[in-house]
Amino acid sequence: MAKMTKEEVIEVAHLARLAITDEEAVHFAEQLEAITNAMELLNELDTDNVEPTTHVLPMVNVLREDKAEPGLPRETVLKNVKEHIAGQVKVPTILE
Repeated sequence: MAKMTKEEVIEVAHLARLAITDEEAVHFAEQLEAITNAMELLNELDTDNVEPTTHVLPMVNVLREDKAEPGLPRETVLKNVKEHIAGQVKVPTILE
């Protein structure tokens, strides 16, 4: 992979509307170059006989069954409430 330059990093930062210093640009260029070099190693892997997959583990359905269950009794919930009216929690008004 080509070496990432400070100027390329500054240009990308400008496009992303990020303010970075010259020292940060040099640092990020080194980091981005290391990342792209590491990703280039993946191109060396032989994946001809590897089937495409959506998940690394054989999972079917990990969600629980959607069934209604009773909640806490209203009296228990209202014990911890500062104010309530007719069985409903009273909260401060936020819109006028």
